[in-house]
Amino acid sequence: MRAVDDVSFTVEPQETLGVVGESGCGKSTLARLILRLLEPDAGSVTFLGEDLRSASPRRLKRLRRDMQLVFQDPHASLNPRMTIDDAVAFSLLVHGTPRREARTRAGRLLDRVGLDPRLYGPRYPHELSGGQRQRVNIARALVLDPKLLVLDEPVSALDKSVQAQVLNLLQDLKAELKLTYVFISHDLNVIEYIADRVLVMYLGHVVETGSATALADAPKHPYTRALFASAPSMDPSQRILEPPISGDPPSPVNPPSGCRFRTRCAHVMPRCADAVPPLIPLAADHHVACYLYDGRSA
Repeated sequence: MRAVDDVSFTVEPQETLGVVGESGCGKSTLARLILRLLEPDAGSVTFLGEDLRSASPRRLKRLRRDMQLVFQDPHASLNPRMTIDDAVAFSLLVHGTPRREARTRAGRLLDRVGLDPRLYGPRYPHELSGGQRQRVNIARALVLDPKLLVLDEPVSALDKSVQAQVLNLLQDLKAELKLTYVFISHDLNVIEYIADRVLVMYLGHVVETGSATALADAPKHPYTRALFASAPSMDPSQRILEPPISGDPPSPVNPPSGCRFRTRCAHVMPRCADAVPPLIPLAADHHVACYLYDGRSA
């Protein structure tokens, strides 16, 4: 199965890139490829000018201090047999920091994410709420002073009020520590709130990319428009009476030829089956992979 095909993008320092798409489109695989938790079959990942594929295991260990991952499930990503203090300090111990210094730094990070280290440090993950566990995961990711944080749906398992608290915390930490985020989500409201630029994926391909404002104001790809149309309206008079998109995504084992969205697209043309449409520039900060915008389609 080809999970991610020809996905290419650049993240600038102190930028937040939002990656959005429905379940199974390759977002989590992309996150693991960035940090080389999965070995890519082709292509390259360049971090601070250095190709991670050619880095030795020793060099990769050093580079991983500068890039960390926050997982989707705040409970499953914590060791149930380790206290919160030990979980946050563990990365420092792996990189050779003395135990006392590691525990001190872990306590400072817990305090920074809103958890009293004296109260929560001796506890175990099952004694914390979902929002508190996700704060622990954020502290654990930040304890090595990284430059890049890859967040794989960090608020999808939390209720709305806790989501807002965690998102505001991430915004504050980004400004304070000058962090760069790759923020993965399927929630368009979250992406619109936190991201500077957005990458829309469908079945392993990038179908549209641009600034968060450009995509929210004028989405161009039929899939992106369907995603925004699927978001519930806060106005009770603007109810969704018909589904904006129908059918299920094709099997990634045997995807359709050409544009992978053509089997669900209302604007499909014969040429959509012939070749994958390239990313067509609409503006300096907006590109779309759709033949509707190449100037040769009716």
